[in-house]
Amino acid sequence: MKAIRLAAGALASAAIALAAAAPAVADPEPSPPPAPPAPASTIEKDGTYKVGVDIQPGTYNAPASAETTCYWKRVGADGKLLDNALTKKPASVRIEPTDASFTTNDCQTWQLAACGTACPPPPPPPGPLEMLGQLAPMLGGAKPPAP
Repeated sequence: MKAIRLAAGALASAAIALAAAAPAVADPEPSPPPAPPAPASTIEKDGTYKVGVDIQPGTYNAPASAETTCYWKRVGADGKLLDNALTKKPASVRIEPTDASFTTNDCQTWQLAACGTACPPPPPPPGPLEMLGQLAPMLGGAKPPAP
């Protein structure tokens, strides 16, 4: 019986010695977080997008819509409205790198033009009479006379 106890004690001592001699296993370094996605060059949904974060700056174009009236606006870093338009015709807007955000509602898909920020400026948005002309049928009125 004493021999069994000695053998058990020797095994326990050997296990302790092996455990002490084994190298310590450290936890692996955590993986770095994934890089944020690159700013998009296409805007497919309504919403407000941060320039340089959500979308790239540049000239964007959206086709006309027969069913909805497209509204868009650009906002500067100071929170002030820089430009906006309301149209059913094809739309074009230059989003500057200094703009804070771009908002779009009920527009077709915006696509960054191949020339990006090197494009010539788009034509100015329609004047108030042209906008009223586009809205009149929706409001049940006739189109105002051309100036």
